[in-house]
Amino acid sequence: MTTLRVGVDARAAAEVPAGRGRYVRELLAALEALEDARDARFTLYAREPWGTLDPDRFAWRRIGLPDPAWHLATAMHASREVDVFLSTNSYLTAWFCRRPTAVVVYDLVPFVERATAKTSSARIEQATIRPALRRAAALPCISNATRADLERLFPAARGKASTIPLAADAAFAAPVDRPGHPALDRPYVLAVGTLEPRKNLESLIAAWRNLQPTVRDEHTLALVGPRGWDDAPILAAARDAGAVLLGRVAEDELRALYAGAACFVYPSLYEGFGLPVLEAMAAGAPVVTSNLSSLPEVAGAAALLVDPRDPAALGAAIGRVLTDDALAARLRAAGRARAATFSWERTARETLALLHAIAR
Repeated sequence: MTTLRVGVDARAAAEVPAGRGRYVRELLAALEALEDARDARFTLYAREPWGTLDPDRFAWRRIGLPDPAWHLATAMHASREVDVFLSTNSYLTAWFCRRPTAVVVYDLVPFVERATAKTSSARIEQATIRPALRRAAALPCISNATRADLERLFPAARGKASTIPLAADAAFAAPVDRPGHPALDRPYVLAVGTLEPRKNLESLIAAWRNLQPTVRDEHTLALVGPRGWDDAPILAAARDAGAVLLGRVAEDELRALYAGAACFVYPSLYEGFGLPVLEAMAAGAPVVTSNLSSLPEVAGAAALLVDPRDPAALGAAIGRVLTDDALAARLRAAGRARAATFSWERTARETLALLHAIAR
């Protein structure tokens, strides 16, 4: 078999703690373990390397330039060095790469009104997506919902778009020695995500306030995630409601928080995939989430799905989980089973197959 030389934009592995960084780290680790990838060789373009991947199969090429010069330099190197390129963190590299390029599409946040995108990021994506879609040989999307949005907004993507879903790290399903968190001394409702408008945390806080006082007083609302843009109203509402703000936490802390949650709530208005829902399910948390975008696709029948724009409905769902032990137990079991149907091995295998196809 001819060796396939694969180039990957791997910057996010070292530069981005969550989101695209998690995608790149999990994908690289799964490719390393994948039997079908033994004959492939990977050149990983980044400013800084990450991890301890097999150096015989994974070579880091450091390009220490700022954007947008990084994309031009990487595309020039990749055009000489590899057979196919996987663009994981930008639409811009595909403009210049002269090798078949697969551009990962995570979401269409800048193009969907309810998604409330950050203005600066939205302008970059709006300015770069159309040439990338024309030049790309393939457009792997992380959910059917993202693929549907892409094909609806950009009909030229039809025929190139496909769906390759993500997965929760297997570590989230492993037993935890000490579920919970030292800052939480009673049962808690957990939400995870950057503090920004799209995560819809103000509606969650309003729903929390609508809970029966006897239920609310026996629980804590815990918010995990870094500060984002336009977060002042969220912070003010959280503090007024007595929520505990834990900020960004380490991976082992996050696993313990999921495992100990009385209820995990993810009321996002728009998600390309919604990985925290799958992580929480894998860890055994009963989940309440949005009925919008990709979240029903990820959660299936293993969560309570509600309109996240309706705080009363959101609060009622949370209240049901906190007061109905049988329902909570059913959601815990169903969530674990649902999460187990996704795997990074599948993501890696299908991604590699796609790269082989466009290289031909």
